[in-house]
Amino acid sequence: MTAQLIITAIIIGLAAGVLSGLVGVGGGIIMVPALVFFLQYTQHQAQGTSLAVLTLPVVIIASLYYYHQCQKQGTPIDLRIVILLGAGFLIGGYFGSKIAIAINQDLLKKIFAIILFYTAFKLLEWDSLFLKWIKGLF
Repeated sequence: MTAQLIITAIIIGLAAGVLSGLVGVGGGIIMVPALVFFLQYTQHQAQGTSLAVLTLPVVIIASLYYYHQCQKQGTPIDLRIVILLGAGFLIGGYFGSKIAIAINQDLLKKIFAIILFYTAFKLLEWDSLFLKWIKGLF
């Protein structure tokens, strides 16, 4: 490994970690595009690498911090929901990875981009602005 590769990987990891702790995102939204653009990974490689990084040791510290802070604020994280979401995520992740590997990389990139765009569109509340604009036309 070159020094540049090591530094690039660490910077991608730091950015993903900070954003993951800050707003609950990082793997798919930061790490995957960064691995594709900066390290020339294929979409499949990037997604697999992102999933491998997001295993228990990486997220446990941020999760425990949130758990304790939410307890202090009187808004505890419901561990029953965590277990149910985790079970669904485990099963969904397995089948999602099987589907991702089975489809061509260009289609996978398009699906990934559409999901990112849709998420941004909804979070910025552009959907309601768009609907208001459409209603104003008629």
